[in-house]
Amino acid sequence: MNFSGIITTLIIMLVLGLFVGLFLGVAAIVFKVKVNEKEEAVLKALPGNNCGGCGFPGCAGLAAAIAKGEAPVNQCPVGGEAVASEIAKIMGTEAGKSERLVAFVACKAHCDDITLDYDYTGSEDCRMLSFVPNGGPKSCNYGCLGYGSCVKVCPFGAISVVDGVAVVNKELCKACGKCVAVCPKHLISLIPYDAKYAVACSNKEKGVVTTKQCKVGCIGCGICQKNCPKGAVSVTDFNATIDYSLCANCGVCAEKCPKKSILNLG
Repeated sequence: MNFSGIITTLIIMLVLGLFVGLFLGVAAIVFKVKVNEKEEAVLKALPGNNCGGCGFPGCAGLAAAIAKGEAPVNQCPVGGEAVASEIAKIMGTEAGKSERLVAFVACKAHCDDITLDYDYTGSEDCRMLSFVPNGGPKSCNYGCLGYGSCVKVCPFGAISVVDGVAVVNKELCKACGKCVAVCPKHLISLIPYDAKYAVACSNKEKGVVTTKQCKVGCIGCGICQKNCPKGAVSVTDFNATIDYSLCANCGVCAEKCPKKSILNLG
């Protein structure tokens, strides 16, 4: 055994290790990514659902935007006022007033209310029914298909299908908007949590056609519009809509509606 050769090898390895260590240490200092303390604090304050309801790619994306001043402190729909207030303290600003929203399905046509064109057996996914005749077996092309694509994407368990129609539990809903995005019929929208009335129909056919298709569909008669004391209801394309910025929750529209297409949300 060449003892001097072993010693030489050890010395070379030690010097090489020392050099690599020094190089990595200097590189870590030179290329160190500066941490935005406010961004980290905002991220911790966010609920962490990563639902995308804020319009950013997850909570980290929103935290970065808030820290840069590119998004308001109350941008998170899941966290609501409590989270907005906490983030406002971190950013040294006011949270401002934020309105709680909930998802609403604009259809109330249960199985016994709707006419069917044919019996359907196949994939139970609303998105797949765009490939079948008339977009599904129901005569009304604007109604809820009832196969629960919205149920599957809701991260909060706030939606269920009851007698062929999707229904939202407003207490569980966080207004993340995933159900809004997935519904192929575009029946789901976000409305104020405090709203007492909503039009549960999206049909845009003339009244005579709607009547043949659905027992509870809006026929565009305009009675709700004529009787609303605040001018909050309007009829466009044979379908009523409510302007919640004007609505006083008086309930006259629901009371006068001959088809009971306007729901009392309680």
